[in-house]
Amino acid sequence: MTKLKFSLLACAFVGSWITAQAQTVPLPAAAGEDPQGRVIKVAAQIADELAQLCPVADAADQAAFDKCRAGLFRDSQFKRSLQNFVLWGRQRDPAVKLSDAKLTQFGPDVLAGMYVPLFMFNGQFSVNYVEREGLYQIRLETAFRNGLTPGQFPYPFWHDSEKWGMYEKANDLILWWDVKTDRVKVAQFTVFGAHPPIQASAHVTPPKFDGQWRWTDAQGRSQPTVTVFDGLMRQDNPYLGKLDTAYKSLALRLREGQCMDCHVPNNPDGMKRLVLLQTPMHAASEIKRVMDSVRKDRMPRDELGMENPLDAHTKEALLNEGAAFERLVDLAKQWEAGQSAAAPAAMKPVAPTVKSDVTASVN
Repeated sequence: MTKLKFSLLACAFVGSWITAQAQTVPLPAAAGEDPQGRVIKVAAQIADELAQLCPVADAADQAAFDKCRAGLFRDSQFKRSLQNFVLWGRQRDPAVKLSDAKLTQFGPDVLAGMYVPLFMFNGQFSVNYVEREGLYQIRLETAFRNGLTPGQFPYPFWHDSEKWGMYEKANDLILWWDVKTDRVKVAQFTVFGAHPPIQASAHVTPPKFDGQWRWTDAQGRSQPTVTVFDGLMRQDNPYLGKLDTAYKSLALRLREGQCMDCHVPNNPDGMKRLVLLQTPMHAASEIKRVMDSVRKDRMPRDELGMENPLDAHTKEALLNEGAAFERLVDLAKQWEAGQSAAAPAAMKPVAPTVKSDVTASVN
């Protein structure tokens, strides 16, 4: 196994690809370029951007979290580097193969808008090839924002004390890079990094989990707020308010179709590849695949894991509400894309500042 480690932005030596403006789209490998060199280039881009948008801050700094979320969700190198869906989860044991690990399937919007912003970065990264997986591993030094209010987490991570503890102690974010697609295939957080978390923070005792993945606060707002596109889509998006209403109608049909018996964070069926549907953001990321599965009678499944087609009435209602939600998601995204195209300057990332000290080692 070959491993290379780099300091923040110290990869100017790999070529002229670092310019005054960070690249926003991964470039195809140049003729004759070795795969490892390609991955190092992209890893440096991603590490640079994450350090700019999500730098080290206090674990309770809401403004830093908001800036990180908006930057990664709207138009980022990181988001563009993800496959159409990415598997995400904690690395419980480095010896366990990815094929044997329990992971959750997310679209780029969800990973970039709700999960990765919960971490902060200093730009330090390493690259190594893991032969058993056939993938490159990009490891980014990190720390977790455990001081945020409960509504800033995609769901109550503290429903599982072990999970919350691993989030709190996370010291690396791992991106598994597939050279065939030139994208991130799997992402994990781990406590098995070589260094302590980049920001020390005291243990936070979260509120007791009451079994509810969503709730309404004292002001009547849907919680968690991060799951209703809050702070991600523009406030003047004409479809923003309609999305949550449409999701509530869809959620009723999902419950009638027993979808919420399985597609929730505690993974009651112990699925290796979990799909979450319990919030608007999660459902929006998966709605097209869900609709396809319902049309083909691939869900729900019975207690033996066998496909258990819905009755005609429930299926029709689920397809109708799902189609309405899917259309609103598409319209909202189209509107956002139009606004970005009309004012591209507002979406450009901050130009990087290259550190003069360059360090690299090969083990």
